[in-house]
Amino acid sequence: MNLRNFHLYLPAACLCLLLFSGANTFHSGPMQLQFTHVVNGKPMALQTGIYTNAVGDSFNITMFKYYVSNFSLTSSNGQEVSLPPAYFLVNESDTASKTITLPPIPEGIYSSISFLIGVDSIRNMSGAQTGALDPVNGMFWTWNSGYIMAKLEGLSPVSKQPNKLIEFHIGGFQGTRNTLRRVTLTFAKPFALPQAEPVVMPIVADAYTWFGQPNTVSFQHVSSCTTPGAQAMRIADNYQHMFSIKRD
Repeated sequence: MNLRNFHLYLPAACLCLLLFSGANTFHSGPMQLQFTHVVNGKPMALQTGIYTNAVGDSFNITMFKYYVSNFSLTSSNGQEVSLPPAYFLVNESDTASKTITLPPIPEGIYSSISFLIGVDSIRNMSGAQTGALDPVNGMFWTWNSGYIMAKLEGLSPVSKQPNKLIEFHIGGFQGTRNTLRRVTLTFAKPFALPQAEPVVMPIVADAYTWFGQPNTVSFQHVSSCTTPGAQAMRIADNYQHMFSIKRD
């Protein structure tokens, strides 16, 4: 190229660069997920709420929390858009944790959202970390060097554990013990981003599913699951179905 004419090509080259980079720009048109916890349709009340599982065992819940991560949105034309990495610990006893703001989202029209319940294998193999992944949150197995994906504790009169405890600490991320589960929720109607105001998506998590279909759990026989394995896999298969979008 003749250097004397280089200035003639420079503006066009810059314009092409801007157009190309703009195609993958992540905008900060905010989207929030607002989680509400119920048990078989009834509002969850830690300590005081009394519930019945699928086989008729009564129980209460004293602790309920889980990780959500690895978010993606599907556009109206079927293209999946993976968002920047983000990890959130949703905790029934921490009101602020039940509203999360997703990472920046590209402009588009979206019809569904997808996320993992739990912490992916890369972060599991990175040892203890900070923020939502800090071990102080009580969701990290130091003896097993891995994260608990979801945790439910409570009491049931039929439990054979000391003090009638029920405890389900679901974890495991390798091979046949992988309890990571992906959830996809379809919006009532597609919507465009960004918008002037934050898009708030109300999501209901029903803890009743932990002990229902497809794997029914009786607290007389299974009142504790605190290690990776077949039982943890069955519980994860159940709670994969606990999420739904709240309809007006």
